Amino acid sequence: MDDPAEVSVEQFEEEDGTILLELAVATDDYGKVIGRGGRTVHALRTVIGAAAASENKRVLIDVVE
Repeated sequence: MDDPAEVSVEQFEEEDGTILLELAVATDDYGKVIGRGGRTVHALRTVIGAAAASENKRVLIDVVE
């Protein structure tokens, strides 16, 4: 990350109990968070999803600019 001060996470809960995390990063860091072919964001979603599943919850991550 070139600009960690621009990173923010907002949490929303949907009607079905799903938790939505919106990850906002600087425009120049967007590609780094996504990773080549989406590998980085996929790994992040996998880890967060596994942790949430152990708590019987569902968490979605959305990366926004």
